[in-house]
Amino acid sequence: MFTGIIEQTGTLIGLENRGGIQRITVEAAEIAGHLREGDSLGVSGVCLTALDVNPAYFHADLAQETLDRTSLGQLKPGSKVNLELPVAAGSPLGGHIVQGHVDGTGVLTVLDPVNDPSSPDFHKETTDWKLEVKVPQYLRKWMVHKGSIAIEGISLTIASVEDDRIRIAILPLTYWRTNLHTLASGAPVNLEADVLVKMAYQRQLEEQKSEFDLTESWLVANGF
Repeated sequence: MFTGIIEQTGTLIGLENRGGIQRITVEAAEIAGHLREGDSLGVSGVCLTALDVNPAYFHADLAQETLDRTSLGQLKPGSKVNLELPVAAGSPLGGHIVQGHVDGTGVLTVLDPVNDPSSPDFHKETTDWKLEVKVPQYLRKWMVHKGSIAIEGISLTIASVEDDRIRIAILPLTYWRTNLHTLASGAPVNLEADVLVKMAYQRQLEEQKSEFDLTESWLVANGF
């Protein structure tokens, strides 16, 4: 399990096709040195298994499901990826519960500074940012105002939901410490809805279904 608090960014330095499985190589000196073969880690929100680890980089294999559901297979050498090690038992839960099971990809449509860049008081390093993402239809049922969402593995809070878009406020620390500052409009971003919202939504559906289920016992009890 993860919390969506990104520890560092890594750099994709290789993407190799191995007979239907894509193997990525990520340079990440600070994290790679703490990994062992078979360890899990979050790579831009995707839970992967570290392979062929050395102090400077690690490899990971992408199954077809990962390629179909996430943006990792579309990355090019030089792309920045967000990295997070699993949360240790008993550690503070700084973000929210993130499983690393990406639900799908959205499209980044807006990532602009809140302050006017033409203002003499504008400082790119300290301004807040406004992020807008277009969400695919099958994920919109889990987008909740003030709810949590993981975008590229980053724990964020949804500020507003409008039609097929969600809007989020980004702090300068988040903007510069993650891969957000490297993304342009039109970039695919990995989305994982809050598991608690999913569970609540599923429970609501089950309760609604049970209200309308016609069983033999119900019909007899009601005189049919």
